[in-house]
Parts: sequence; C-alpha cells; structure tokens
Amino acid sequence: MHQYLFFVGDFPIRAYGLILSLSIILATGVAYFLAKQDGRWHNHIVDIGIYSGIAGIVGARLWDVFFFDWAYYSHHLSEIFYVWQGGMAIQGGIVFGVGAGIIYARHHKIDILALADIVAPAIILGQAIGRCANLLNGDAFGAPTGGNFGIIYPETTLAYHTYGAQPLWPAEVWEGQIDFVIFALLLIFRAFPHAKGQAFSLYIMLYSLARFGLEFLRGDYATPVFLSFTSAQTTSLVAFILALIFFIYCQITYSRQKKTVKSKINKNRIKNKRGY
Repeated sequence: MHQYLFFVGDFPIRAYGLILSLSIILATGVAYFLAKQDGRWHNHIVDIGIYSGIAGIVGARLWDVFFFDWAYYSHHLSEIFYVWQGGMAIQGGIVFGVGAGIIYARHHKIDILALADIVAPAIILGQAIGRCANLLNGDAFGAPTGGNFGIIYPETTLAYHTYGAQPLWPAEVWEGQIDFVIFALLLIFRAFPHAKGQAFSLYIMLYSLARFGLEFLRGDYATPVFLSFTSAQTTSLVAFILALIFFIYCQITYSRQKKTVKSKINKNRIKNKRGY
C-alpha cells in the first residue's frame, strides 16, 4: 500500500490521483466500446467522459463535505479543496456525473435513457477501479474487526489516524469486487431483451444494495442520521426504491408497447386475408 508513488522535486505523485484518473479514462474507453458496438453516439462518448468525470469529482467531494462530514469541514474550510486526503462520496459523483451527462445529451438531442443503458456497465467499472484508489490512499476504510484478521494501514493514512494499528474490515476492497460482479451482471442483462431505462435502473439497484450492506462494516462516517441508518445507507435506500419503481414502470410500458404492436400486426393480417 503506497500513498506516494514517487516525487518530482517536492511534489508527490499520489497513487490516489493516478488510479482515480485511470478509472475515468478506462470507464470512458469501455463506454466508447459499448456505444460503438450499439451503433449509436460513440462519437460523443469522449466528450461526455471528460465533462462527467470532472463533474463527478466535484460532486463526490461536495457530497462528502456537506452530507457526510460538514461538522469537521465547517471548522476547516480551507481543507475542502484537499481532495488528495480522501473524502470523495461516490454517490455524489454519480449524481453530478450523470447530471452532466444528461445536460450534454439534451443539448445534442441524444436519447438520455438509451444512452444511460449503454454506459451503465462502464460507470460501475469506473467505480470498481476507483475503490483501488481508496485502498491505496487508506480511506473509505472499514471498522475494526475485533480479531487478528483485517487490513492494518500505514501510519500516514486516515484509517491509521482513526483506529491506529487495529485490523480493519476490507470494506473498500469488497465493494470494488462487488462492483466488478455488477459490471458482469449488467453486460449479461443487456444481452437479453429489456425495456429502455431498465439497465441503468438495475445498475442503481444493485449498487445501492451492495453499498447499503457494506455500510455495516464501514469505519468512516458511521454515525446514524435516519433511524439507525448512516447517510450512505439512507441515500442507498431512497435510490433503490426510486430505481425499482422506475424499473417496473419501464417494464409495464414495454409490455404495453409490445401488445400494441402485436395488435396492429394481427389487424393487418386480418385485413389482408379479407382482401382490403
């Protein structure tokens, strides 16, 4: 685990920033491949990746500052800009990144839901790689395991400053691994007939479920904010419910459209048989 890969003079090249940048680049590359395979909008993917990547970083930081740790940053305003210390909420990154993508798509008259379905696997792949950055930086860490198993972080990390040399649950590692599984599941789902908007909805549901469960093992921002749920669990619960409702709505609309098309085909067949 190396926070600093090397130094250029006194300037550190941090593993966190390098891996985070790599996650955006690779996610954009995969989105380009999927869009070109689909045959639509691949020429817009690089621009969307740049705008959404920048918006996602800003959103992830602001979400963490104002929703998760405002009690600290309200007294340390200058540290809001210290993104290299960690403190990036992926849920804020998704909201802002997707928001930037929607604005771009509307401006270029691109079907937003169809595009979201295409790039959904790429988004979760980027998240999976991004969790490697968290591991190397020693943030998004787990709570103490209470035993002699777990990750012991270096003294320079936030995890060590919080819990010392106690073994911690590998929460960020497991989340990254689950994200890779979700990536595969989304690719499999897209190979079968489905309604427009369902692939993206499924991505939101699967990630929300994973994040909700893993929050029980997290050691940062573990203070309950709603009933006994943390901020991330509350957000995940709301996101899952909304995505599930939309998933069902898309399926109902899709089924109705199929019935309408079948009905028109049957009517045309009857007319043709009667000689009309």
